[in-house]
Amino acid sequence: GLHFPVSVNIGVRQLQQGNFVQRLGALLAAHPGVPPLGLELEVLETAAHADIEATSSLLARCRSIGVRFALDDFGTGYSTFTYLKRLPLDMLKIDRSFIANMLHDPQDLAIVEGVIGLARTFGCSVVAEGVESAEQARGLLAIGCDIGQGHGIAPPMPAEAVHDWLR
Repeated sequence: GLHFPVSVNIGVRQLQQGNFVQRLGALLAAHPGVPPLGLELEVLETAAHADIEATSSLLARCRSIGVRFALDDFGTGYSTFTYLKRLPLDMLKIDRSFIANMLHDPQDLAIVEGVIGLARTFGCSVVAEGVESAEQARGLLAIGCDIGQGHGIAPPMPAEAVHDWLR
């Protein structure tokens, strides 16, 4: 009875399969109770850059069936504005390496604030990875990042424990 998005990491090998979109569509059709908007595919920044034209086309075709995309570990690869402009993304995930020290390192804080600004400019949501403390969460909220993941929010847990945790 719970409805929230589920994220799945996708590697460069999957992105390069010619039938990726067809297989994804067939899997979604086989599970009609799972709305496509409830699926977020996470692509590593470095995987997305392997072939920008092919990746952009693949992401657009997946979005046409309702699947959302996140660029994972943003800031650790070869980030360029061109890639952000050309990839049909819904979300940028700020790498944990910037979140870990943002409260004590002005440069990391500036990077986090910059990524939040970029995400807004490109119409993307932003997720902070590696939120390990309430202090980090409050700092992120203060600068406009209201989505995070990490042990400071919740530890990994079996599916049957999620309902009680949410309550």
